[in-house]
Amino acid sequence: MNNESVSKLPRRIDGLSELAYNLWWSWHIEARQLFKALDNPLWKATGHNPVKLLQQIAPYRLVAAAQDPLFLKKYDSVMSDFKDAMSEGNTWFNTKYPHLAQHTIAYFSLEFAIHNSLPLYAGGLGVLAGDYCKESSDLGLPMVGIGFMYPQGYFHQHISADGWQEEFYEQLNFGEAPIRPVLTAEGQPMTVEAPLDMRSVRVNIWQANVGRVKLYLLDTNVEGNSPSDRELSARLYAGDQEMRLQQQIIIGIGGVRVLRALGIEPVIWHANEGYSAFMMLERIRELVVKGLSFPEAADKVRATTVFTIHSLVPGGNDTFSPDLIERYFHRYWDSLRLGRETFLELGRRESDNSAFNMTVLGLRMADYRNGVSQLHGGLCRRTCHSLWPDAEEKEVPIGSVTNGVHVPTWVAPQTASLYEAYLSHDWLKRHDDPTVWEKVLDIPDEGIWATRRWLKNKLISSVKERARGRWAEDHVAPEQALAMGALLDTEVLTIAFCRRFTAYKRASLILNDIGRLKKLLRNEFRPVQIIFAGKAHPDDERGKQLIQEIYNAAKNPEFGGRIAFVEDYDMHMARYLVHGADVWLNTPQPLHEASGTSGQKAALNGVLHLSVLDGWWCEGYNGKNGWAIHGDSETSDSAGQDKVGAEELYRLLEDKVVPLYYDRDINGVPHGWIQVIKEAIRSNAPLFSARRMAKEYTEHMYLPAAQDSQTIQI
Repeated sequence: MNNESVSKLPRRIDGLSELAYNLWWSWHIEARQLFKALDNPLWKATGHNPVKLLQQIAPYRLVAAAQDPLFLKKYDSVMSDFKDAMSEGNTWFNTKYPHLAQHTIAYFSLEFAIHNSLPLYAGGLGVLAGDYCKESSDLGLPMVGIGFMYPQGYFHQHISADGWQEEFYEQLNFGEAPIRPVLTAEGQPMTVEAPLDMRSVRVNIWQANVGRVKLYLLDTNVEGNSPSDRELSARLYAGDQEMRLQQQIIIGIGGVRVLRALGIEPVIWHANEGYSAFMMLERIRELVVKGLSFPEAADKVRATTVFTIHSLVPGGNDTFSPDLIERYFHRYWDSLRLGRETFLELGRRESDNSAFNMTVLGLRMADYRNGVSQLHGGLCRRTCHSLWPDAEEKEVPIGSVTNGVHVPTWVAPQTASLYEAYLSHDWLKRHDDPTVWEKVLDIPDEGIWATRRWLKNKLISSVKERARGRWAEDHVAPEQALAMGALLDTEVLTIAFCRRFTAYKRASLILNDIGRLKKLLRNEFRPVQIIFAGKAHPDDERGKQLIQEIYNAAKNPEFGGRIAFVEDYDMHMARYLVHGADVWLNTPQPLHEASGTSGQKAALNGVLHLSVLDGWWCEGYNGKNGWAIHGDSETSDSAGQDKVGAEELYRLLEDKVVPLYYDRDINGVPHGWIQVIKEAIRSNAPLFSARRMAKEYTEHMYLPAAQDSQTIQI
């Protein structure tokens, strides 16, 4: 925070400065309410950003707050909780593994989604990384994160009148974000250098505090760098293959050098996807410089490295041509005491000598490897079998840790209140314990239904507000406002399809039979409405075509305003959707969804899942807690899969989902529907939490790796 805004704070409430710069507030409702109480309209106008709020707030409001007994009572309570949370205390990790509490886990990820005020994410990978950092803080894992400080982040989305996605970028004002520069002892920005071709790029470091977890963000917009190098950290997933390679060198090699400059010596190194796999080579280089051979150094690095694969589809696995790799590593491989071919072999598959594959590099350089669901782990073993040709497929050394969601972040406050009233006052502290959730069955149906109705009203109001804003501020055509959801109805069964738009996710599957869909949407007594949201990568033409197809359907009067496309899907709108929809729809091509976490967030809040049996739903579905789309994996022909999948989807909606939703008692309560809600919450909430996930990583990967490090000095 700048000095001017700090001076505004009366001494009695000057702790708000420290609190604003720790994103702990983003998953603690009492902390958010504290800032909101200072100036509710300004809190909303600043996008729920307390740093910006405290910079813009009128001084008299702060003086008044410092003299308000009610505010001071809330302030003291929040600051006490914050102090307790920041202390090492009796966390799960410190209590169970005190001998490891002073060691560090380094977690590398190309994107982190913590809160809208720090837009360093594009989608699921970043949300998973952000949730993992938050849960690591809650459990006391001694973790630091390494990522990029993108001043323009990922793009914002508008849809043109003809349905085409338009991308635009906004420059993040670092001075208004909950981050601070890392400084040297002399008060100067700390800088490291990363090698790119025949030059070095200077990298500054920013720090974001995520509870106990420190997140270090790399920034190449540094004086002395060339204009092109200053742009390397400007945007997420932008540029050509060469730029992506440069980014991955900086986060991998530069990230290791950042930790060394900070004096941080991790015992365990965790790469979240192949984007940061060069981190492993840099650590090997350090050991080779000390006199070890490459095989000796590689063994030491592997022993303490965890590698998580999130996607096996081509778009999620970066590959680079040998010529491009040679341009940037021809000097580097000498420092590893390797020749060209030996170096290139590190990233080659047996079946493809034409590409250097970052996922292959990660798999070869880590001893602890995992997919992100049980089904995905098995698929990884099958797909990557050629890397271990002498092993049987089931013995391929790739395990699985199913993704989970950070419960305090994604549970709606109204739903949390219901759980506190009927489960236990400390349900949140014990939310990964399945026995806690058995009491969901005892919650009165009327209580659940009232909460569900309130949350859906909030969702529909938010969608309409966005549509109204675009119509009023940007003067879009009325039909565009209608396509954005202006005619949505709070009394209608609401299905949400919200995810990245790319071919394999099959957003348009439900449009397969237009006539049948119209009957569902425009049924006089049991209507249905569908909300779509999501972005296509700027280079994904097919993804953009899918958005256009959906958007044109939303504009079509024949659908009666029952289809909406919500622009610029982000964490803020995601909360409204996973809280307020009735059904969460997921229709990927079979075996293409690695895990998926949006459906887990929805299930936590009582939104029912309707999905292909892929990713986490293979583990989550029990026949009573939602619906599974069967049958479309029986043919390898994509058109045939779509036809079979669409037929099954329509059948489930017509025969199961819609009738159950509209089967009400005399008071309008759908008891059968609520029984499915209760079972969905009971069976899914504890198992698909980030807490369970973090504990699995700790016990199955971090502990063995730490034990290896006790005898192997890194």
